Formats: sequence, structure tokens, C-alpha cells
Amino acid sequence: MVPDTVWVRVLAALGVFATCASAQDDVITSDTYFYGQSEPVYPTPQTAEQGAWKDAVAKAKKFVGQLTLEEKVNLTAGATSDTGCSGFIPAIPRLGFPGICVTDAGNGVRGTDFVTAWPAGIHVGASWNKDLAYQRAAFMGGEAKAKGVNTLLGPVVGPAGRVVQGGRNWEGFSIDPYLAGGLVHETVAGIQSAGVSACTKHFIAQEQETHRLPTRSGAFAESVSSNVDDRTIHELYLWPFYDAVKAGTASVMCSYNRLNNSYACGNSKALNGLLKTELGFQGYVMSDWGAQMSGVSTALAGLDVAMPDGEGTWGGNLTLAVNNGSVPVSRVDDMATRVIASWYQMNQDKSDGIPNPGDGMPADLNVAHKIVDARNPKSKSVVFDGAVEGHVLVKNTNNALPFDSAKVKMLSLFGYSAKAPNQNNPAPAPEGMTFGDWSLGVQSANLTEVNMGFFGNLNITYSAIAPNGTLISGGGSGAAAGSLISAPYDALVSQCQEDGTMLFWDFESATPAVVPTSDACIVFGNAWATEGYDRPSLRDDYTDGLIAHVASQCANTIVVFHNAGTRLVDTFADHPNVTAIIFAHLPGQESGRALVSLLYGQSNPSGRLPYTVARNESDYGRLLGPDLTLAPSRLQHFPQSDFAEGTLVDYRHFDAAGIEPRYAFGFGLSYTTFAYANLRAALAKPRKSSGVAEYPSAAVAEGGQSDLWDVVALVQADVTNTGPRAGQDVAQLYVGFPGDDSATPVRQLRGFEKPALRPGATATVEFKLTRRDLSVWDSAAQKWRLRRGEYGVYVGANSRDLGLNGTLVI
Repeated sequence: MVPDTVWVRVLAALGVFATCASAQDDVITSDTYFYGQSEPVYPTPQTAEQGAWKDAVAKAKKFVGQLTLEEKVNLTAGATSDTGCSGFIPAIPRLGFPGICVTDAGNGVRGTDFVTAWPAGIHVGASWNKDLAYQRAAFMGGEAKAKGVNTLLGPVVGPAGRVVQGGRNWEGFSIDPYLAGGLVHETVAGIQSAGVSACTKHFIAQEQETHRLPTRSGAFAESVSSNVDDRTIHELYLWPFYDAVKAGTASVMCSYNRLNNSYACGNSKALNGLLKTELGFQGYVMSDWGAQMSGVSTALAGLDVAMPDGEGTWGGNLTLAVNNGSVPVSRVDDMATRVIASWYQMNQDKSDGIPNPGDGMPADLNVAHKIVDARNPKSKSVVFDGAVEGHVLVKNTNNALPFDSAKVKMLSLFGYSAKAPNQNNPAPAPEGMTFGDWSLGVQSANLTEVNMGFFGNLNITYSAIAPNGTLISGGGSGAAAGSLISAPYDALVSQCQEDGTMLFWDFESATPAVVPTSDACIVFGNAWATEGYDRPSLRDDYTDGLIAHVASQCANTIVVFHNAGTRLVDTFADHPNVTAIIFAHLPGQESGRALVSLLYGQSNPSGRLPYTVARNESDYGRLLGPDLTLAPSRLQHFPQSDFAEGTLVDYRHFDAAGIEPRYAFGFGLSYTTFAYANLRAALAKPRKSSGVAEYPSAAVAEGGQSDLWDVVALVQADVTNTGPRAGQDVAQLYVGFPGDDSATPVRQLRGFEKPALRPGATATVEFKLTRRDLSVWDSAAQKWRLRRGEYGVYVGANSRDLGLNGTLVI
């Protein structure tokens, strides 16, 4: 951990430090107390006619030149509509602009019918498969287009997962910025290949749901402030946004939280400085629903579109602000240009572009609408493969799996996550909310009701009876719209009918009767998570007790978790009768079929953990749960979350603290074995006498200075399938940086490849290391710095199993 004195100097130098007063001071009631908000960056950079956006920006500027001030202002805020869209940017009929329909979510089109319930972000992260991530996104984009959507509100790379119990961690890919960055690049590219804009979210450092929203009635409090130093925000939280912008994301959503005591949607350092200047972002910034907290200041800070409507802070007030000189007309021109440029960039002005919004999206379940089946028959294999590859096998004693149909003739099933939910017929949305704003999702059986939290622009709580069943998705605005669910029980019934296997089950009892002659017992549990609330725990006493009960009577007990986040297993992982454990994550609609394929060896497990599973909650330290600022406290009106751990999160924290995890980041088992050999590491080009330049020097393009993406070094290794089955391994490259400062992780993921190998086959995997991959952020120079010295190079199966070691000198 950075010493307090150094931390204070760093934050003060960056203008981001909030002072601490003595304990006897009174409760703070004014934000004037915080002298050190993020340093201001003005004005907002104008989007330029350059790079991949050159033609789109030129067309947009010509279009905007024909608009009245009122028409320009209308493009800067959502409008109430009955399209069923989550939000709608108004049309300009006289110029043939039909408006922009923006709709949830990052895991598929939500709030409609005849679409696919895709595996969730955490499941994609567990697959470690860039090709599958792209294919999933391309089909998701195609479904969105068929449903009349211009902008899909996803993918998610914030929250990153700093808070282990974070309620929305399941929407994103991984706590590791490199893994998240690689997958978000493919996801943005895939969605936009279908002619639909991606809206990468949430920008930036919204790492907990607790205190995410301000309280304006009763006990007043602002949203939590994520206090992040300059280096940490670049190397961890901003990192995957580089990849998203590099991929061409047409939109970015700013978040609810405060960043260094300035609201993220009004933080000029974040929007004007980091996103639009440093990353060269050409698209438009959209607020999360109700996240705009002021008017003129947010316009000047770089917010382009306020959602959900223009009746709030903007609307006529923005017109007034331009007329009285508070906001330059050039700023409104740029807002409008960025919005229209995204429309042109996605070719949505073409006759074969987006259908009329509302063709397939009802504003109310009781309103008849034109049925549009958006599903592509070619996507079926991608849905299934994606579901399979996000399952992670972490224990398999004595080859308990896969099952042999000829030998396993009696199975017993237990636990509420085995069967389909009792209800999948959403009730009408609460009054004041449209179907597009609300999703029932799927809840876990050990809940009697679920609080749906904040949706739309309403701060309300809606309680729904939990339909008790398997999880294919988390809850909230990122939930999948699943009307077709293959539950494990249903898929197992089909398999057992084919094999002539006897099947017993009890999905209700905490201490069920166990048939002693069962060849295997499978216990299903889940770990629910939803927007609006952080998870109360990383364990579930009910399920742990059920597992212990079954294992005490069944010598071959298989545990399957559908988990929307990290789940601890220390109470039963070492039980001799618990022979196998599978983290099934959130597989989407093919959940049951995918699991059965793995249980019976029709598919070989290839998922790897995108997070670390600890032995005890205390192993995560201060990162376990959200920061709470509750009365009585001096800061009860201004909750603070100090990111004092810097970049040392998840496996980086475990490495730095010397803590042995239960299951390491990147860990996962297979039904075959793999061996690594022949590590080679070299600079990509012969070194000149002056060596590789210390700092990048190229102009900024999409994704930052363009030479950040130059390949500096190449690492290769051979991977051989030494076992009896065909399978896929995830070869992982970690790099140790020169220098001994405590702020730099021991090792950092910097490459992953997933070769498919038949028994005995060998593949050479190659990792291309860019300048950015081998750089640290230099706060003094405000650039990425390529350190001189010896880099450690490590290749292997996970963050704690790195059998190949070498060095690279720069």
C-alpha cells in the first residue's frame, strides 16, 4: 500500500484530494469543504474530420449547419416516447432524421420478445474467448437492429469489479483490465458490425451500488465519491475504455457516482480530458438515467446527451444558456454533431438501415405490436458454445466428471437452481415506468422478494415475488430478456430418458432424503446479484448447509453454482465426498443443455476464472464490500470511497500480500491435460542504438496516441495437449515490470490465447506486446512511460501456475 504521506502528496499534486478534518469537527453540510476536486479541463474538444470518422463527421457538420438552435438542443436530451425504447433522441422530420432509439442492454436486447438471452458479461469473461465474444456481439447487434434499435446500452467495463460484493460485477467481463479490454474491443466491434452503435459504460469508477445515487429527501446525501489517483485510473479503470474507443465505440455512458468529489457526468477532467482529449473519442457522451446533476456546468464539462428526457436540467434552459452566453453555441454544435455523426458512422441513414423504432418493442405488455422475430438461426451454435465455455470446472477428484452413461444409472438432484423459474410471465410494469425501463429478471429461490431499485428516472423500490429457479442472468437494466430457458433439470431429464437413468430430485428441502444407492448427487445453488444493491455476502448458509447434508450421505457429490459474482466455497471444497465443483456463472438461455454437455463429456470444460476465489472473506481485505458512510459520521452527507489500494486489486492484491487463493485468477480444469514449452521473447524489431523511445510521440487518434498500439515485443510458447481428449486451454502471459515501487503489481496479465487441440497436437501461441502493454502511467509527464530495464515474462495456465519464465530487456 502507498504510504499515507506519499498518497497525500500525489493526490494534492493532481488536484484530486479531499482533505480530512479532525474527529471533533461538526458534520459537513456543504461541498465547499472539499477543496480538491478533479483538475478542470476546458473547453470540450471539437470532434474532428479524421480517421475512421472523417466522412461521418463531415456529413454531420453539414447536417447540423441546417438546424435551428432549438433543433440542436433537442438532440442533447432524451424525449418521452411510446416506442418502448429505454430512451429516445428526438427526430428531425424536415431533414429526414428519424431519431435514435437507445435500449438496454449489454447482454442482449431487453424488454421485448423474440430475442436471445445471451450469456452475461461475466460468463463471456470466464470463456476467455475473443472470437466467441465477437460473434456473440455481432448477433446481439443484429437482433437490436431488427428490433429498431440504434444504440445498444452496453457493453460494460465499469464497474470493473473492485468491490468483490459489487451488485453489477456480473455485467462486465473481469476485474483484470487487460482481459476486460480485449473482450470489450471484440464486443464493440461485433455490435457495430451490425450497424448498431455500442454505448460502452459506465464512465468511470462506479464500483459499488451502495450510495450510487444522491438522496434528496430525508437524510440528504450526495452520491459516493470514488477518489482515485491519476496513475490508478489510467492503469486500471480507464484501460478497457482505451480498447473500446480504439474499436470505435460510438457512445459512452457516464456514471452516477462522483469522481474525486465531482459528479462523473459533470467532471471535465474525465470527459473533456481523459475521454475526448487523451483517448481521442469521436462519439457522444450520454448520461446514465438521471445522472446529470447540473446544467451549464455539465454542458461545458463534456456531456452531450442527458437521459431520459429534456424536461429536467436541460431543455429550454440550455437554449437560454446559449442565448445569454453561458454556453458557447460551438459547444451545442459539437453535441449535435457527435450525435448525428454516430448515426452516419453506423450507416443508419441508409434505406436498409434501422427499422422504425417500436416495430418489435412494446411500450406496454397489453399493447399489441408488430411481431418481429429478431433471432438469427445461424446464432444457435454461438449461443450454445458461449454457454459451454463460460462454465469453469475447479475441482474434479478421481475423474468424477465426465459421467459415463453406461455406469451412471441413478442420479439425485437437489437445490433450487436446477429447475426453471416458476414464473416467466412479467407482470405489468409499475405505474410510471414503461416496459422498456423495467425487467423482472430471474431471482434466486432463497429470496422472498427482490428490490428492483432505481430504473428509468424514478427512485422507487418495486417488490416482486421471486419465481424461484435457475439463474441465467443477473437483475436490473442489464438483465437478459429470456423467454426460452433450458434449465439443468429439463436437460438432465432428456439425457436420462435417452440413457435409461433413474432420476430423483428434491428442490425444496434444506435437509432432503438422499437415495444411498445414487451413482452421483448434484447440488445446484446460485448467487443472485442485481443493479441497485451490492451483495450482502460471498456465501449462502442455506446452500452450504444443503451441500454438507447431501455430501454426508453421497460419496459422489457434484456442486454446480450459477453465480453472478465471486462465490466462496471454503466450507465444503475440501470435503472428501464433494468430488467436483463447477462455477456455472450466468449462461443465458442454453444453460441446461450446456451443462449437460459438460457433465457427460460431450463438451470439454475450457472456462477459466475471470476473478480470484479466496479461502476467506478477510483475504480480500478492504475490497470485500462497499464503502459505507452512515450516520452518525462527519461525511454522512458526502460519502467517500478512497481507492487507496491503487492498482492492487484481485490477484494483484493476493500476489502483493502473499496470500494463497483457493482458486487463482485464470484457473480452470479440463478433461485433458496440457504442457507448455519453448518460451521465446524478443523485441519486435532490431534495437537501434538509442533503444525504444521512452514515451510515445505520435498524434492522438481513436484509442490514444497511435504509437501506443505499436507492437514492441513478441512472446511465443508451445502448448501441447498431453491428454486423451480434444480440448482448449487458455495460455496466459503475465509480465513483471522493472522497478521495485510498491504501487506496481508483481505481475500483470498481458496476453491470452485459446488454442483448440486434439490429443497429442501442439500449437504455438504468440503474444504481441504493445507499447501500452509494457508501460506505466507517468503522472508528471502525463504520458505512458516505457520503463528501461528487465521485464519478467511468464507463460502458463493461470496467475499462480506459470511454468515458463524468461526476460525481456528494453
